[in-house]
Amino acid sequence: MKIEQIYTGCLAQGAYYIESEGEVAVIDPLREVTPYIERAARDGAKIKYVFETHFHADFVSGHLDLSKKTGAPIVYGPNAKTGFEAHIATDGELFSVGKMTLKAIHTPGHTLESTCYLLMDENGQEKALFSGDTLFIGDVGRPDLAQKSDLTMDDLAGFLYDSLRNKIMTLPNEVIVYPAHGAGSACGKNMSKETTDTLGNQKMFNYALRADMTKAEFIKEVTAGLAKPPQYFPQNVQMNKEGYESIDTVMKRAAQALSPSAFEAAANETGAVVLDTRGAQLFSKGFIPNSINIGLGGQFAPWVGALIPDVKQELLLVTEKGKTQESILRLARVGYDNVIGYLDGGFDAWRESGNEVDEISSISADELASRLEKDKNLPIIDVRKPSEFSAEHIDGAKNLPLDNINDLMAEFPKKETMYIHCAGGYRSMMAASILKSRGYDNLVDIDGGFAAIQKLGRITTTDFVCPSTLKKSGDD
Repeated sequence: MKIEQIYTGCLAQGAYYIESEGEVAVIDPLREVTPYIERAARDGAKIKYVFETHFHADFVSGHLDLSKKTGAPIVYGPNAKTGFEAHIATDGELFSVGKMTLKAIHTPGHTLESTCYLLMDENGQEKALFSGDTLFIGDVGRPDLAQKSDLTMDDLAGFLYDSLRNKIMTLPNEVIVYPAHGAGSACGKNMSKETTDTLGNQKMFNYALRADMTKAEFIKEVTAGLAKPPQYFPQNVQMNKEGYESIDTVMKRAAQALSPSAFEAAANETGAVVLDTRGAQLFSKGFIPNSINIGLGGQFAPWVGALIPDVKQELLLVTEKGKTQESILRLARVGYDNVIGYLDGGFDAWRESGNEVDEISSISADELASRLEKDKNLPIIDVRKPSEFSAEHIDGAKNLPLDNINDLMAEFPKKETMYIHCAGGYRSMMAASILKSRGYDNLVDIDGGFAAIQKLGRITTTDFVCPSTLKKSGDD
């Protein structure tokens, strides 16, 4: 028996490849399915089932392509209604994979169709739980992403409480929990960086599994402090429910190399967004006017989803050499399938063609300190999350989170030079590029962000407040 967790850091997502006696089950696959097929071929095995724990909101699953290419049926739990052929399991239904058995356990709460899969060995011993977004390491799934007109967030949280207490916590402590996400995912609020754990440990350390917790307490704590979900989430749910184009079609269509003149014509003649996926400091030194920067080096796909609300938006790409295919693939993972081409030769080709170039001023933390010594009232904009800002920030800074930049444009000062920073420089360049594209010319990025500011020690910051303390006080 083999259990392999295939973890994708930029999405904080875990897919699972399980093999026994030449038969394979794949759980919650990413959209690019070739790695699963190639792995099965190396093992001399056949993919027998494609299991889905729920209709994912934060990425487009590979269930359709994997099923079409292997003939393996797609399995969802009770209440799932799909626009394609799928096997809708009953609660407690058993599926054999070699000498193993997977048991569907319906666990509504995160979504109504949420289902965990319990793995049992040939002797019937319960070994592992593939918990989807029902149970994370350190957290549980948020109950606000699947509301219907007749159900509230509190109703779903109540269902989740019952699912956890009646179906999950009754399992043996030795069972290993394999969740669909880890720290960094927007599907929960308190996930651990660890990606597996025993159920027994989770019963001891996961706040939502406290033995003495009442349903009312659970609902209050699980629903408190939830950030607004990214706007692309419901669009990904719809794609996962109704279907989508094959990843092969998407990749082929997007792989259109455009000369600088053709790229410029496409940008002028369509409503395409010019998306530059190079690193922040490389972008700052020169970029195509009105392009926005979301670097591949960070949580690229979720930030695209947060900052470009419509997955159907046409996109033109500027990438570093050798990074075009990766950019297209990572966009497709979250449903951004309408890449209409990329700049052949990258930004260097654009510059060498004599086209107009823009820049964003970027200074060090040391230079910022020197400027603050001359003028303590410099407009400093902190684009980190409110929780990060509340924990510690530059004295006098204003918090305008990048997540909500499209709703906060009017709050950025347009007539005076603003100094923008985040934690390390990744988000601040995104913010600066968006502002620049919308006519904000007087802006300066702080290279290295708040980490560099803290390390320097020359700039006055507020006293540190532990985020857990803030969370507790906010719940009272």
